[in-house]
Amino acid sequence: MHILAAGDHFVSPGLLAGAVRAELGGEHEVAELTLPWPVEPFGPVGAVLEASGTEEQVIEALAGAEVAVTQMAPFTKQVFSSAPGLRLVSVCRGGPVNVDLAAATEAGVAVTYAPGRNAGAAAEFAVGMILAAMRRIATSSAELLAGTWRGDYYAYDQAGLELGGTTVGLVGYGAIGSRVTRVLAAFGAEVLVADPYADRAAVEADGARLVELDDLLRHSRVVSLHARLTEETRHLIDKSKLDLLPQGAVLVNTARGGLLDYAPLPEALHSGRLGALALDVYDVEPPPADWALRDAPNVIATPHLAGASRQTAERAAAIVAAEVGRYARGERLANLANPDVLRRQP
Repeated sequence: MHILAAGDHFVSPGLLAGAVRAELGGEHEVAELTLPWPVEPFGPVGAVLEASGTEEQVIEALAGAEVAVTQMAPFTKQVFSSAPGLRLVSVCRGGPVNVDLAAATEAGVAVTYAPGRNAGAAAEFAVGMILAAMRRIATSSAELLAGTWRGDYYAYDQAGLELGGTTVGLVGYGAIGSRVTRVLAAFGAEVLVADPYADRAAVEADGARLVELDDLLRHSRVVSLHARLTEETRHLIDKSKLDLLPQGAVLVNTARGGLLDYAPLPEALHSGRLGALALDVYDVEPPPADWALRDAPNVIATPHLAGASRQTAERAAAIVAAEVGRYARGERLANLANPDVLRRQP
């Protein structure tokens, strides 16, 4: 079996190829392709929204391949039509957003993904951002390094909040949100969850309470976003939702930029509606030079790093390699994104 390991500078081709060889043994041919992410930002390629590299690169590298493992390679209709022998694309991301699923199904190619591969890293990062925003860790550090000693942050009306006893609202309760809940509960926070698909018993078992989104926003001093981005959740938090927050609330987004309408954020910060804002994802990545939030108060901004741990890369490679092993043995795939393809395959 000929396999393409289309990696990048995070989940490298060597890491993917090594995991596949460990799963299958050394008798299979594994070709390697290095794509430019994250040295260069991902973006739309063909009909897919988040990919790295070009269709031409992938088509050339796929010559003779039956299986491809990747994180960011664009698998578009053109790519599938140019690779008639391809039968499996295993994507080491939480969703196969770099794959045209309709085109894959039409071509008879199974597509798998890697749910939870960065859940630990993203949950830790989100909690870190919550703490940094609540206690002014990042902003006071930046001010001190710039030469300003902010002793006034010890004044009562400027002092930060402890997690213990604070109501924290989590929007979304998947693999990441549930982990964040358990950590916050251990700190003694009162955790509210808004997710129409969450199981109430599971939420309560983790020490949280399931509520409607508007109720969560009205009662939470801190809100952290953990939902998947869909047409249903795009701009889920807009100005009307921001206006429900208590004065001085903290808002954290380490999930997807599209969940949040960024236009009202500068005014919300300047007016004090938001006491602090912590972002790892953006509506435009990277933000432009004239980005309005650069001059807004109490903003923490990091360059889409929540899932960036070495364990995430290693775990992602192991998950896709395990799917290749199942395919090679004729077993049921664990995380199939396009189950309709089974009716098209022999």
